[in-house]
Amino acid sequence: MRNGKIDLGETILNVVIFAPMGIYAGILFRRLSFGNKIFFFFLMSFLIEGFQFIFKVGAFDISDIITNMLGGIFGLMIFEIIERLFNNPVRSQIFINIISSIATLLMVSLLLLLKLNMLPVRYQ
Repeated sequence: MRNGKIDLGETILNVVIFAPMGIYAGILFRRLSFGNKIFFFFLMSFLIEGFQFIFKVGAFDISDIITNMLGGIFGLMIFEIIERLFNNPVRSQIFINIISSIATLLMVSLLLLLKLNMLPVRYQ
């Protein structure tokens, strides 16, 4: 949120950034209930927002906590869909590992290109 108005780009990024956490929570915390997983997303988001406030690298914003939690829930839903599609925990885990590896390589490449000013977007 900026100047009291919702920034759609920031909202979408918060959801996208927390979606992998939902996928990993689905993998790592199989025995936890859905409610406990949502509480985990809340706790992690609250900690991140708190650190931003303490270290003065951002603002503590309740809308960020809500969108981060939505991202975690979205990732958890993606995990559930993958599990049902493969109908085999091992195969779904292999698929998630492959996709995660590709996504990590892409992200590192984009960050490197951004740092080297080789993208049309500039980081300030």
